[in-house]
Amino acid sequence: MRSDHVRLFQTLPHACGYFAGRTAQNLVIDPAAPQLDRLYGAALDHGFRRAGGHLYFPHCPNCHACTPCRIDVANFKPDRSQRRCLKRNADLTVTERMAGYNSERHTLYSRYLRTRHPGGGMDEAEASDFRRFLTAPWSPTVFLELHLADRLLAVAVTDICATGISAVYTFYDPDEQDRGLGTFAILQQVELARRRGIPWVYLGFWIEGHPKMDYKRHFRPLQVRVADGWVDLQRASSKLSGD
Repeated sequence: MRSDHVRLFQTLPHACGYFAGRTAQNLVIDPAAPQLDRLYGAALDHGFRRAGGHLYFPHCPNCHACTPCRIDVANFKPDRSQRRCLKRNADLTVTERMAGYNSERHTLYSRYLRTRHPGGGMDEAEASDFRRFLTAPWSPTVFLELHLADRLLAVAVTDICATGISAVYTFYDPDEQDRGLGTFAILQQVELARRRGIPWVYLGFWIEGHPKMDYKRHFRPLQVRVADGWVDLQRASSKLSGD
């Protein structure tokens, strides 16, 4: 991805979604660019993330806590906790479905948001919000659906590029939190990448010590992107300057 071929825009400062009292800014690839589908794989390699139809990268002048991260599929082995998660969810059926809206998915999504983000402005999601946030006309998206018999328990929104799978978002039944469905979904995305011969699963941004973002370090080996490229997390501490 070459900057002379792609226009980048910088957003205005806005409230940070991870740290109260901080402001954030993003770099956004021109959302009107006609070749976004072809740019997506390279954008992932540069640390960008998809939200709806936008590819963005955190660009905050006073904070560098958000660190792009990806799982090394070929060398990944689930740890003891992850193996327990696989065993706990062995009764689930995992199905790859075409991405898109339906009432069953929307009902689950709305229940998840009301539990996870009460009063945060996302908890009354309309059908249009579902479509706008989770899919884009150009994105290579599938939904991994997790069913218990005929009951939908979770949906892992998954973008599949030739060189990387992006774990975009997972929503699940809030009554089933003890199953660890978020972890189980990532393990299924790793398995999907392995079946397809895709080397990386991108998990978005790792934030060291953050209660909602630090879990990603347990998917080893994990690589993080620093100024001079991707490095193993274990070797990256001296190169990271996150707050």
